[in-house]
Amino acid sequence: MEASKSLREHGLRIGELEPGPAGTIGDVAGVSVGHSTVSLTGVTAVLPGPADRLWAEPAAAGVAVLNGAGELTGSVQIAEWGLIETPVYLTATMSVGRVYDGAVAAAMAAEPLIGVEAVVIPVVGECDDSWLNDPREMPLQSEDVEKALADAAASSSVSQGAVGAGAGMVCFGWKGGIGSSSRLARGGHTVGVLVLANYGDGPDLRIDGVPVGREIRPAREHRDPAGSCIAVVATDAPLGSAQLTRVARRAGLGLARTGSVAHHGSGEIFVAFSTSARVPRGEPAPPALADSELDPIFLATVDATEEAVLNALWAAETTSGRDGRLFERLPHEPVLELLAHHGRLRD
Repeated sequence: MEASKSLREHGLRIGELEPGPAGTIGDVAGVSVGHSTVSLTGVTAVLPGPADRLWAEPAAAGVAVLNGAGELTGSVQIAEWGLIETPVYLTATMSVGRVYDGAVAAAMAAEPLIGVEAVVIPVVGECDDSWLNDPREMPLQSEDVEKALADAAASSSVSQGAVGAGAGMVCFGWKGGIGSSSRLARGGHTVGVLVLANYGDGPDLRIDGVPVGREIRPAREHRDPAGSCIAVVATDAPLGSAQLTRVARRAGLGLARTGSVAHHGSGEIFVAFSTSARVPRGEPAPPALADSELDPIFLATVDATEEAVLNALWAAETTSGRDGRLFERLPHEPVLELLAHHGRLRD
């Protein structure tokens, strides 16, 4: 469910850094993304590398929490060991268990030692899609994890909008979902971000600083700002776990630019990993960049997170769901007119 053009293709530039060739998290070498969409819910898998190598050669990683009314399984192990050994799976709140089961099954299929000599703790993040999806129906099955992994293996692009885990999500009162962006950081490194955007109070929406939410509102007001946003940050910069924790924390600044205040009932949880900091299992990767060299990575992360949210809104389509609820997509033409009026669209 991708829009024909992104906001960037209409001339919007978030920051001064250029995106990678595709403008998604897939621009980070080794990263792939797959979805399985089931009715108004689904699962999205973000792979830091080949699925059959992740457990034996995990990637350096870090986690950060802006507001903790949510869940990211495996986050305690990431914080302790500084490593991620499974894909990052995203889904609906009440489907975490089924996706976790499917993730375990996929990990055992990829690595025969799992369940024999060691165990695995999958990384599964969630947002609540129950405004559109009926969670009591439980349509998602553990087998949908394999479908998402197969999609990641078969596709070189990253689908955005109301797809996979984003199928039933709502953002600033408009249809939300999956969004992604990338930046080429100074120093030659690439940073990519993927968000599951399901948060925000409509009047707070800002696009490149323009208070769009005050001027353009959906016909049906959605006045529950509490939601969630899971952000996955990938980079090819050789960073250690403590550095990646700091990078992950910067995703919150990107959300703030869009109008997020991290409401009491919202879960803003972020995970960052490095595709180049890979070592044999059990040996955390030492950083190759000095902390003083992190500023370009921080800048790229903030800009890419902000744009990833906007891409989720731009790509999502109007969706109807439970109890007759309908959430419209962000209207393109009025938004473009407003941005042009404020001088935000470049030739």
